[in-house]
Amino acid sequence: LGGRKTVLNLLHSAHPGIVKMKSLARSYVWWPYLDKQIEHLVNTCGQCQESRNMPKKSPIHPWEWARAPWTRIHLDFAGPFKGKMFLIIIDSYSKWLEVKIVPNTSSAVTIDVLRGLFATHGVPDVVVSDNGTSFTSEEFQKFLKKNLIRQALVAPYHPSSNGQAERMVQNVKNALKKMTDSNEQTTIQLALHRYLLSQHITPHCETGRCPSEILMGRKLGSLFDRLQPNFRKEMLSKQETKYPSKEVSRCFQENDTVFARSFTPGQRWLPSKVIETTGPLSYKVQTPDGKMLRRHTDQLRNRVCGQETTDEVTPSTSMETRACVTPTQLFPQPNQIVGPETETVEQAAEVKKPPARVRKPPRYLEDYDE
Repeated sequence: LGGRKTVLNLLHSAHPGIVKMKSLARSYVWWPYLDKQIEHLVNTCGQCQESRNMPKKSPIHPWEWARAPWTRIHLDFAGPFKGKMFLIIIDSYSKWLEVKIVPNTSSAVTIDVLRGLFATHGVPDVVVSDNGTSFTSEEFQKFLKKNLIRQALVAPYHPSSNGQAERMVQNVKNALKKMTDSNEQTTIQLALHRYLLSQHITPHCETGRCPSEILMGRKLGSLFDRLQPNFRKEMLSKQETKYPSKEVSRCFQENDTVFARSFTPGQRWLPSKVIETTGPLSYKVQTPDGKMLRRHTDQLRNRVCGQETTDEVTPSTSMETRACVTPTQLFPQPNQIVGPETETVEQAAEVKKPPARVRKPPRYLEDYDE
């Protein structure tokens, strides 16, 4: 055993991957369970795990469809763009977009903008945002609690979880840049007003109708109505599944040992333990120093606990290993001998015949002879 361990350490001296290490080993040595010991050695090597790339991205998990217009809104900040900051608000049901130029990203400014929008469109049920300080401050939390609004925070460092707002940020910045660059006399405010009107009257690819028609029940008037005054054709289409995928999302359970992605200088992957499931694709994990982190499933990897290498490697209980366990044979094969217990079960399974009918003559005929 000591010689085998020495050979394994020699094969892993250059820290190759599992495939290359197996290829090198097969060229010179062999013993039982060699492949399993190589896999175990690489999976428990700290340097190899630290330098690994991000895992494969999970399939996009769509948000639940909102029950009505302006019941769930998504927030995000854009900028600075040409010296200005913008607060992006998107209604997930109607796709209605609101963009407000703000002096800064403080919670007080954000609350003031939201109060004006709530006065026009009403108070929503859910507000979705990232983990920025303007959305997680105590002042903002009190504002939401006072208005009985539930807040949904996406996973940190995973902007695609708030995809509707992130996409609108990119669209707004691109549109403003094109309009202001093409005409120097066009101000940011004028370009923003033109873009918002165009967005409000343009049918959306998912709903098939323009945002104003869904949110307000009518189409906003524009210059195009002057071209066709009697144009009243309604755009009808069903929502299409934009991200079809047969891939199965990776999932973790409580107390699973994982590697959590670190976004601070130093160690890239932190050995952690899953504490709680906070969403369909997000988890709360705990590091060895007791720090609690919230990570998306794309930012987590399965971790094999380090053990000494032996002839037989103890099977892991992780999700990947559980999927490879051979199921126990439940039924005997034809060449197996059937025991007496099996015969008894088969006999008991036979269908019993109903009892024979007993026939008797009527009692009033007992005094008569045949």
